[in-house]
Amino acid sequence: MTTESTGKGRPTPKRKISEAKRITSSLAPAVTKDQKRAAKLADREKRAATRTAYLRGDENALPARDRGAERRFVRNYVDSRRSIGEYFLPIIFLVLVLTLIPNITIQYAAIAIMYGVLLIAVIDGIFLSRRIKKLMTNQFPNSPTKGLGMYAWLRSTQMRRLRAPKPQTKVGGSAN
Repeated sequence: MTTESTGKGRPTPKRKISEAKRITSSLAPAVTKDQKRAAKLADREKRAATRTAYLRGDENALPARDRGAERRFVRNYVDSRRSIGEYFLPIIFLVLVLTLIPNITIQYAAIAIMYGVLLIAVIDGIFLSRRIKKLMTNQFPNSPTKGLGMYAWLRSTQMRRLRAPKPQTKVGGSAN
């Protein structure tokens, strides 16, 4: 082995020359403002169409957590019933208004109502989860039920109007 380095055989180029070479050899084609606007508009329309399909419940537009016949069944079951959890947010707003009243008894009662509704919503979620798992073993015998109870409970705590994908069944309707 030799200890001498042969080097690259040429001097290091000046910064000015390197930058000019990099700028002129750019592979990106020149894009006009009109092309950028058109691409931005097309992208916006594509996202709007995808969101509409997602809210409608189209299987191809759903994220992985919402896909499948099992998840659709759970969504329809939750949407076909009323639960206390969907009224939790309006009740919290009412509690907020009641706590602004300078009467300590009303404030304590409002907070007690809030915790009572929260407790009832959790208990309802536990029973809903058990019911979903039981129905799933009957409806889809070979499919895993892991996570479906929590999925159902979280959907039941959302206000019906704000659920995504939108409810496909009416309250009191069939879950199938």
